[in-house]
Amino acid sequence: MSKATTENNNPKLVDKDKSAVALKYDRGKDPAPKMVAKGKGVIAEQIVKVALDNNIEVREDADLVEVLEKLDIDAIIPLDAYAAVAEILSYVYKTNAKARANLDRKNSPV
Repeated sequence: MSKATTENNNPKLVDKDKSAVALKYDRGKDPAPKMVAKGKGVIAEQIVKVALDNNIEVREDADLVEVLEKLDIDAIIPLDAYAAVAEILSYVYKTNAKARANLDRKNSPV
């Protein structure tokens, strides 16, 4: 563990071994999902924070991260990771659809 400083300058412990990756996939444009960010420790925490701040679903899968963190940025995910990534994308699409439906219900006149 190492220390980092939060916005209010209070020390915070950071797991320097924690890893995170970010994938991007535009169904109409990209042939497959690709790696857009990766990092360990503070960088991993920032990747997760940016995702959460932008209402992007975050999933934990240490085995998948171990495979994906070996890729270069902008690399298409390898075939052996497709099944796991497809499962995550399916989860994200379903979650987004539910969120949109809930928002539509809240915004529709009664």
